[in-house]
Amino acid sequence: MEDEGYRRFLSRCANPLLKMLPPASEGMDFGCGPAPLLASILEGHGHKVELFDHFYFPASRSSEKTYDFIVSTEVIEHLSSPGDELSKLWGQLRVGGLMALMTKLVISPERFANWHYIRDPTHISFFSAETFRWLARRLGAELMFVDNDVIFLKKSGVHPE
Repeated sequence: MEDEGYRRFLSRCANPLLKMLPPASEGMDFGCGPAPLLASILEGHGHKVELFDHFYFPASRSSEKTYDFIVSTEVIEHLSSPGDELSKLWGQLRVGGLMALMTKLVISPERFANWHYIRDPTHISFFSAETFRWLARRLGAELMFVDNDVIFLKKSGVHPE
């Protein structure tokens, strides 16, 4: 049985992404988990989505493959070296492609101390809007905040200096 609340949650990433993707785009759901609902939503709109998850779909990732889009929802906060992993994923994104990320953002240092998100012991990396502005500059990406915790990075053909 499918969780309608989870579908609504993922639609905050899926709906704006679907509006931006060319028909029949190829993508990867990085960290899709055991029940890849986002991939299913995107496939339902005619896109091809490969699955990768360190625990559930570990053998399916090829570092040689490139994609029109890469989605990663509620995953990057679990990575011990998110910069390295995001750089690897960026290298697999085709020019003009989109990296769609979902993660809660740190609002301020004052609010961080009492933030519920840090109470999850599996959350080991935290991000702010400034983090993504820095990352976009580093990657030479166009940055879009499409919702409170939905961030898109678009790959241009221009490389950062």
